[in-house]
Parts: sequence; structure tokens; C-alpha cells
Amino acid sequence: MTDTAKPDSRFAAKVFPSPNHGERKRSDGTPGRRPDMLILHYTGMPVAGEALQWLCNPISQVSSHYFVFENGHTLQLVPEGRRAWHAGASHWAGETDINSCSIGIEIANPGHPGGLPDFPEEQIAATLNLCRDICERWSIPPERVLAHSDIAPGRKIDPGEKFPWRHFAEAGVGLWIEPAPIRGGRYFARGDAGQPVEALQAMFAMLGYGVAVDGIYDDKLEAVVAAFQRHWRPQTVDGVADSSTITTLRDLVATTQASRTA
Repeated sequence: MTDTAKPDSRFAAKVFPSPNHGERKRSDGTPGRRPDMLILHYTGMPVAGEALQWLCNPISQVSSHYFVFENGHTLQLVPEGRRAWHAGASHWAGETDINSCSIGIEIANPGHPGGLPDFPEEQIAATLNLCRDICERWSIPPERVLAHSDIAPGRKIDPGEKFPWRHFAEAGVGLWIEPAPIRGGRYFARGDAGQPVEALQAMFAMLGYGVAVDGIYDDKLEAVVAAFQRHWRPQTVDGVADSSTITTLRDLVATTQASRTA
């Protein structure tokens, strides 16, 4: 793709090509995989222009399909039919080559290192239009619109708990249910073990998270719980499976299973 090419999405202003991409591959290694996931990121760098240049630098070995500035200006970096390098080591619902089956969008925001500022309204509106367009053209189901932190819990925490997932879902992009209220009661945390923890792990695995079902609440499960909270119960992100987190997870799994069998 050259900078004179036409963007795949009408919501991208122009092409700003990155050399960092390859061929999409099916699970058997043959080419031709169609994307059926959408992954949202924040750049995590203080200056948007520097983040854009990094995504287009062959030394970086990273890229994304689209880049959305704070003012909503949107560029396409990699053709949608190509495999951008945005997900890294990741897992979701049995998929381990997330780059081959997804489209990635980088949203300019300093992220947690920069105090996690709010996403400007213009940026959110532009990102929502872009996401809706991509999901419609590629028939991406709501349950496969995910955060980078969902597919790489512990390693990644973007786009963070301030991203308006509820607003996106209400507009037809992504999956959302109202989180259960935060109250007291029994909870599970690092160091716990046994059948209840195993049941918790099984629910996370059913949703899609890459988690071992071994009945041990270790640092890896804690990271999964925190990732889930960032996306679906953002009021408190602490990696503790309280009653609110467990109830929200249960209801979300039920909703997802129903949509998969519909």
C-alpha cells in the first residue's frame, strides 16, 4: 500500500503506509485468513506523531491497520487484507495468532504512563465510525471486539478502563451488559485455591480468555480478572474476583453463549 492508495474505510482520511505487515495465515499455515476480530489499543506515548512514526518504522516491528489522532483525524497504515503487527503474544478463544485474524486500531492517548487522560469526544466519535464500518464490512460479531488487555492480560493494559465500551456497544460495536453493583460478600483473590476457583477459571475460558483451569488463583488469574474488570466492570480494577465481578462474568458468558448459538 502506498500513500496514494485509497483507504479501505471511508472514515480514514488517507493512507500513511507502514512497512510492518505480512500475509494473513490460517491455522494450518496456509494464506488467506479473513479477519473476524477487532482489537483496540492506545498508543501509550505522550506525543501522537511520535507514536505514528514508531508504527511506521521498520526497526520497531510493530504496526496497526489504523491510527486515530486526538482530534479524530484517521489514517490507514496497513491494508485490512494484510497482517499488521499489533497484538503480539496473545490468546482468545483458542486463537494464538491474533494478528492473522484481527484488525487493529491504535488510538492516540498517553495511557496509564501519562495519567490515562480521557479520550476526546472527537476521537471517540471517529473511532466509533471506523469500528462500525469495519465490523459491518467484515461481519465481526460483538463478542470479538476486544481490548488489547483482553487478549494479553498482564502484559498489556490498553486501551484502559476509561475507554467507553458501553457507549460503543449501545452504538452496535462490541458486547456490554450492565455490571453488577459492587457490594460486600465472598470474594476470591491471589492465593486461593479449590473448586470455586476452578469454576471461575472455567467461566473466563468460556468467554475466551487464555486461562488454565487448574483451581489455583495465581498472578496469571489475577491479571485475567483485572483485564476483565477493565473492559466490563471498570469501576474498580484490582484483580480481586468479588461478587460484582463474578456476577458480571456469569451474565456476560450467558449472553455470549446465547449469541453464538443463535
